Amino acid sequence: MTRDHTVAQDQARLGVLSAKEAAQAPTRHILSRSLGTELFVNVETSDIQVLPGDVLLLCCDGLYHSIEASEMAAIAGHGGDLKAAARRLVDLANDRDGSDNISVQLIRIRSVERVGMYRGRPYKLR
Repeated sequence: MTRDHTVAQDQARLGVLSAKEAAQAPTRHILSRSLGTELFVNVETSDIQVLPGDVLLLCCDGLYHSIEASEMAAIAGHGGDLKAAARRLVDLANDRDGSDNISVQLIRIRSVERVGMYRGRPYKLR
């Protein structure tokens, strides 16, 4: 749902590089944006609908450069133990590449509170 803020990925989004070229580019590890480097930070946000049982995966490039998104979804979304799934993802990424640090966080949505807005104030929907 989010995107990599590296020079190579920015060039790929602009069409200067192909996705394959961006994955191999020497600038693939050079950040184009990060927290803490500027006085004002442009934070990327978005709204998504989540449902009970959904699993969110937060990871660094050490994982997503080693494992395809469909594989991550299959491992994380099988409904089992999230700690075991995270360990499996890290182990798989290390087996395939292991040249970068690997961070993974899996979050299962247990329940969702429906909220509406009225005159700028949130309220619970029943």
